[in-house]
Amino acid sequence: MKLRVIIVDDERLARTRLRRMLEMDDEVEIVAECADGLAAVNAVRDESPDLLLLDIQMPGMDGFGVLETLGPERTPEVVFVTAYDEHAIHAFEEHALDYLMKPVSAERFAKMLARVRERRSKAVRGQGSLFELLAKQKEDGRNTRLMVKNGERTTFVSPEEIDWVEAAGNYAILHLGKRTHILRETMSALESELPAEMFCRVSRSTIVNLRRVKELQSLSAGEHVAILEDGHRIGISRSLREVEEKLKHV
Repeated sequence: MKLRVIIVDDERLARTRLRRMLEMDDEVEIVAECADGLAAVNAVRDESPDLLLLDIQMPGMDGFGVLETLGPERTPEVVFVTAYDEHAIHAFEEHALDYLMKPVSAERFAKMLARVRERRSKAVRGQGSLFELLAKQKEDGRNTRLMVKNGERTTFVSPEEIDWVEAAGNYAILHLGKRTHILRETMSALESELPAEMFCRVSRSTIVNLRRVKELQSLSAGEHVAILEDGHRIGISRSLREVEEKLKHV
């Protein structure tokens, strides 16, 4: 039987490259291509593929979110397609069936397919440890570092480095002292990734590192601001009492 594959990547060129390499194999059938996490979840549920070529970092629901939503019973074999550097990817090596570094070479792609077929021939699935990894990430406060892509460069940012975050459409601007990074992710998705005990979404467009808050001020007309250690003033539109309560425990 043909190997039924779903491609998931928010970058059109990346999907095109993967599709072309898959189409060179007569024993492969591409049953869906998805540009976001939600579409991937629906496609897996509809098509029940044998293999999921899954990008890790996507705006909105990322690759890990896709797997968490599907659960171990509905998740096929997974091969991560990622721009993480070699050292960062080591954490996933023993959990996923395989991983592909972008840009994917034809030789590396062929080795991946051979590994997939070997696993299928033995009728063994190896997703148990993958979901153990996801559970551990949740227990540890989700991702330990954020990956920020800027052209050919990939920067890894620890949550502890972030002073505050502001929304810019479907992007988030990370403020780290005098430096800024633009992350291709919505505020809702980012809020779920940052450690809840350290960060607070004080308004629809702003997330603050509570450890950077020096004081809170009440203004006229019931308005409130948080003043950070560097003097930056951030408006608070959510419950002041809720913010105060979280500040007691950082």
